[in-house]
Amino acid sequence: MDHANPVETKVTYRLHRAEYLVGLAVVTGLLIANIGQVRWLPAVVLFVYIDLIGYIPGAIAYRRSPDHHVAKGYYIAYNTMHSLITQAVVAGIWMWVAGPEWALLVLPFHLFIDRGVFGNFLKPFSLAFEPEPNPAYVRLSAELLHTRPAAESTGTVPAGAAAGR
Repeated sequence: MDHANPVETKVTYRLHRAEYLVGLAVVTGLLIANIGQVRWLPAVVLFVYIDLIGYIPGAIAYRRSPDHHVAKGYYIAYNTMHSLITQAVVAGIWMWVAGPEWALLVLPFHLFIDRGVFGNFLKPFSLAFEPEPNPAYVRLSAELLHTRPAAESTGTVPAGAAAGR
């Protein structure tokens, strides 16, 4: 994947998830190492509020919609709440107001679980709110995995640059 081709193959998607699993391992280690200093009520609230605002309303709307289409506002809420940028701002404000604390580690912990374990990244408007195969993506993915760009066959693309490698 690059800026001109923002599409991931199965391999790059798994590698992308693996990076978040490493982050999850680090955050989990820090939480375990400091378990006695974690204030659990704020930790639970911080962990849960992300989905209470950013996921559950959209999931309910998706399930209630006969055609599974939901308003863009649900996507915006999901992407905002599941953004490392947003959660960094929340942590920064929390530290400014109440001081730093170990409970704040549940913010990246939540996002790293979503991305590393469940494979959920930010939601584009063009895909269903809940994971379901998109016929256009299925066709594109099949084409990327089973063909090589014409330039590669002439030797102008570096070896190994084909999708999926």
